[in-house]
Amino acid sequence: MNAAIVERLGAVTAGIVVAVVSFYSLYKDWHATGVENNVFKLMLFLLGVGAILALLAGLTVIGYAG
Repeated sequence: MNAAIVERLGAVTAGIVVAVVSFYSLYKDWHATGVENNVFKLMLFLLGVGAILALLAGLTVIGYAG
């Protein structure tokens, strides 16, 4: 296995794990009120979107993998 394959496999695995955990946490915390909780929900959403982007980059759907 070459280093690029290992790196992409790690990005796909981490992307799946982080996306599932962040969206599950967002689901469980959805009904919380207050400014701090709204900021926390926004941060969880952005973390999930970033994890999906890492997943797509690992699958070479987006980006250049040479």
